[in-house]
Amino acid sequence: MDKRLRLASYNIQKAVGVDFRRDPMRVLDVVNTLGADVVALQEVDKRFGERRSVLCREYIETETDFRIAPLSQNEVSLGWHGNAVLVHRDLEINDTFHLDLPGLEPRGAVRVDIETGAGPLSLVGAHLGLVRYYRRLQLATIRAYMGDAPERVAVLGDFNEWSADRGLEPLAPDFDVISPGKSFHAARPVAGLDRVALGRDLELVDAGVEEGPLASRASDHLPVWADVTLAPHPDAVLQKPREAALPVAFDPSAFRFARERDLD
Repeated sequence: MDKRLRLASYNIQKAVGVDFRRDPMRVLDVVNTLGADVVALQEVDKRFGERRSVLCREYIETETDFRIAPLSQNEVSLGWHGNAVLVHRDLEINDTFHLDLPGLEPRGAVRVDIETGAGPLSLVGAHLGLVRYYRRLQLATIRAYMGDAPERVAVLGDFNEWSADRGLEPLAPDFDVISPGKSFHAARPVAGLDRVALGRDLELVDAGVEEGPLASRASDHLPVWADVTLAPHPDAVLQKPREAALPVAFDPSAFRFARERDLD
């Protein structure tokens, strides 16, 4: 039988809501409403200094059904470059990785390999840059790290892409990029910035945006979710990330749109 999983992504804006209050417990209450198996979080750590987490580890352990993927490289952060991943306690975490991303400012993605009832699954959490030229480079980097067989991979996060048909070219044709709905701005959603990209072994069942009154206040982004099935594949093996930051054959000039136009 296929195993259905709910994958979610949530940019929590350092737990500062649209009412300008920092309320980490409100964010965790929203996370608990999602019914998710995995939640990729963005902007979970403060931006400067030690990058201290805005969410309390103890509260996650006692007030949710999740465990924190071991991604932090210090004692105070919850993730890496603001990206953290929560995994339901019923699922096993096999491995974690950090992926450096190119850009005008330091960016990184995280990868968490989990074991499901249908075999292994690799999850990438990312918060892409504000300029499309660099977002394409970042997506190309993620795609290169996934190796030659990304069928059992899901990429979750704030893609920061306002267009429905531009900027996501590096993931084609290996991924189906899903926009579950308008997730930004939470007070008045006008854009689907938060997305889920599914490898070919993952089938989309349903997707949506959590639009409840609590989510509409807790952050400037609404959380998105996607229900997927992963067909049983007992012999599936996930590839380790590659060392190269970009594929050898990658050429930014191959994109159809000039860099200057992408700054619009």
